[in-house]
Amino acid sequence: MPKQNTIFHYCLALAVTLLLVQPSLAADKEKLIIFHAGSLSVPFKKIEKQFEAQHPTIDVLREFGGSTKMARMISELGKPADIMASADYVVINKNLIPKFADVNIRFATNQMVLCYTDKSKYADEINSKNWTEILTKPDVVWGHSDPNLDPCGYRSLMVLQLAEKYYKKEGLYNTLIEQRKKQWVRPKSVELISLLQSGNMDYAWEYLSVAVQHNLKYVTLDNQINLSDYSHNDFYKNATVEVSGKKPGTTIERKGKSITYGITLLKNAPNPQAADMFLQYLLDPNGGMAVLKEMGQPPFIPARIASEEMKGKLSEGMQALVEVKN
Repeated sequence: MPKQNTIFHYCLALAVTLLLVQPSLAADKEKLIIFHAGSLSVPFKKIEKQFEAQHPTIDVLREFGGSTKMARMISELGKPADIMASADYVVINKNLIPKFADVNIRFATNQMVLCYTDKSKYADEINSKNWTEILTKPDVVWGHSDPNLDPCGYRSLMVLQLAEKYYKKEGLYNTLIEQRKKQWVRPKSVELISLLQSGNMDYAWEYLSVAVQHNLKYVTLDNQINLSDYSHNDFYKNATVEVSGKKPGTTIERKGKSITYGITLLKNAPNPQAADMFLQYLLDPNGGMAVLKEMGQPPFIPARIASEEMKGKLSEGMQALVEVKN
């Protein structure tokens, strides 16, 4: 057989072997399943990439959406997951503890902003002083996410209630809600971004981090109404929103408070060891916390946990990254 043919057949055999081995290697990777809030999609994508580079035998699988919906997929539908991260730590307390999780780690904050683009009506006029007048104009389309599925949704309504009280504009909230059409409310806050960018929506309520990550224009609000500052919690609690409860036909009341993200390791986690490693990387000031800070989402360093008892349920590595703080 000519030498060239021998080399060709050798290369062909090697290529076939590699093709057969590659799927096997991928299949051998450990799976780490993370459910998380849609507003964490961009930072978690980067954190996933960095974590997998350090741990090449682990394959991070993320599913995201409204935090309440994600929690219910675990508690009501029995979906397997290792970690759940919520845009409102209260969702973890109400939906997952104590049956599905033991701990709730508060790791970041955020603030509400009103997003828009150059295509938005009155884009050249709107500011932090006149945004209420702009939103009430009959030709303006504005939206928010579903309060029953996504904390950003009920926080959007809270901002409107607080604005009425803070600016002393009686009837503002009801006027806006009556004007709002059903199709302006979407399951996830991140779905509103495409509507803004296409020009089908003028304004949308989002977290500051989402606005920064997607290069959106936005109106900043007074701290007394943007839910960013825990020192204003006494005023924030003037806002209340009813959302659907755990059982069909029931409701629960969400009361205004500063925005705090929470994360938990689930009791029946398929891969608890990998989950613990990911959480340690996320809470590392030079790891995931640095990514959050870079992307417009202030982290709590160290992260916070409610009690010594809860802290004691964490691994030693995790305990070094949290502090007990109410």
